[in-house]
Amino acid sequence: MLNDEQLDKLRKAGRISGEARELGMSLVGEGVKLFDVAQEVEGYIRDHGCGLAFPCNISINEVAAHYTPCCNDDRVFSRGDVVKIDCGAELDGYVGDTAGTVEVGTSVYTDLIESSKRARNTVAEFIGDGIPLCDIGRAVEMSMARDGFVPISNLCGHQIVQYNLHAGLSVPSYDNGDMNTIKSGMTVAVEPFATNGYGEVKNGHFGNIVRIARDKNIRDPKARKFLEYVKEEFKTFPFCARSCDYPDAEKMVKLLMRQGIFSGYAELVEVNGGIVSQHEYTFYIDGKRGEVTTLP
Repeated sequence: MLNDEQLDKLRKAGRISGEARELGMSLVGEGVKLFDVAQEVEGYIRDHGCGLAFPCNISINEVAAHYTPCCNDDRVFSRGDVVKIDCGAELDGYVGDTAGTVEVGTSVYTDLIESSKRARNTVAEFIGDGIPLCDIGRAVEMSMARDGFVPISNLCGHQIVQYNLHAGLSVPSYDNGDMNTIKSGMTVAVEPFATNGYGEVKNGHFGNIVRIARDKNIRDPKARKFLEYVKEEFKTFPFCARSCDYPDAEKMVKLLMRQGIFSGYAELVEVNGGIVSQHEYTFYIDGKRGEVTTLP
């Protein structure tokens, strides 16, 4: 169980994450640059006293996750795009992780977008101490089936611990038979992805999100200094060159990738090209009901 000070930090990180999510979703529009939205979301998090738990993900249509704009990205939103805004704040390692979906200028995919939201809210009604993971997955799967959609089966929610975004339990979006239970004191992110496709993702293009894979002595003093900056600024969390206030960050990231110091995340794409929606809350489990920490 978290003490009062730790819980205050978790709640602040969650609230700021939720506010940043809503800001990002409100900024999405036809002709708007993805770069500008990501910068605004991350700027909001930093301006309100938190660090970045990961770069702002802006994944569109069949891309379910792990797209964030690069430093010179000129891509803009187009009419009809289904846009997932996934962002996270951290405060002394306590994390808020949250996501929402909007459609640009049309309402073709309203039912799909509502399906992932409804599934998340269904879980919010009963998640708590002692709930088996498979019950959460079954609730998501059944909720989406009633809407005529399927969950992304190989994307799941996750337990979060201090300075570790993906730790311990994985929270399924279908009944996988996992009888391990949610327990009081846990922080858990629940993030159902709904699709009109097959219900799985595959690796797409290499993205811009990286993390420290291993820490070793580096001969190049410039690269060594950049690595020290990354460890100080982002701790153990994923990051991207765009989020670095550092000269030649993109060049340094590529150099340390080649040396195996950093590893990257591929974009995750629905295998049949299905459109994907996502909604996510972070919960602190304290008794029979989980507290949503990522409400704005």
